[in-house]
Amino acid sequence: MKMKHNKKRNSAFIFEVLIRELAKTIMEKNDNKKKIIMKLIKEHFRGNTVLAKDMDIYKSILDTKNVERHTAERLIFESRMQKKTINHRELFKEQTAIIDKINKFISPEAFSNFIPNYRDLATVFQIFNPKVKTKQRVLLENHMINIMITEEEREKEFLKPIDNLTYKTFVQKFNEKYSNKLIKEQKELLSKYIGSFADHGIELKMFLNEEIPRLTNIVKNSLNLKEIKNDQDMVEKTKKVIKILETTSRRVLDNKFVHDILKIQGLVKELA
Repeated sequence: MKMKHNKKRNSAFIFEVLIRELAKTIMEKNDNKKKIIMKLIKEHFRGNTVLAKDMDIYKSILDTKNVERHTAERLIFESRMQKKTINHRELFKEQTAIIDKINKFISPEAFSNFIPNYRDLATVFQIFNPKVKTKQRVLLENHMINIMITEEEREKEFLKPIDNLTYKTFVQKFNEKYSNKLIKEQKELLSKYIGSFADHGIELKMFLNEEIPRLTNIVKNSLNLKEIKNDQDMVEKTKKVIKILETTSRRVLDNKFVHDILKIQGLVKELA
């Protein structure tokens, strides 16, 4: 018998709900609601909260890609062991608190948001569920292992850590190819990218939730500029940039993603 996925007791799902609601507030320019959501994220998913620890365990599986089968199997095994160390009574209490706050300060409808990786979130939830029978759990684990070793990219919310050497090399290559100096917005993006591993990518996502709409608005308005609208080639190129910005929510936040946004930030600086 298939076990039901109780999504409101899935810490990773709750976090994704908040991130998508945050994105809505940016688009709707609802500053009051944005502050409420940011406060909820910082209170419940940062530091040593049980929710943050529980989400870390989910992430150890969900964020792993392109590894050997043995490594994937070991990660799932170790994650299950770590899950058992969580104080489930305290976790239930924290989940109840955040659920109540979402219902009260945001909307019960928030839990109906479309979450692109919902199936994977549900699968990991079932893997951690002690009531799931052995055969079903093994099948679920095998499903996740196949994703971890075969899929290069899926929509997810969190980044791989990069060290200082990688960062310096990345910035150097960008400078050599595109500019002699990074502008303020580019430096801020890179800074958020560097720190993304330590805080689950929270600060980076918050930054992008404001930066992407800003860039999109400026690029769209540029279509009205005389030097662009009178040049069909420039119009087509501008529309391609807009398309890239409008599809960012479906992309993995990796080096290529950051590289593209850096280039667009440089373009927008020239348009300003």
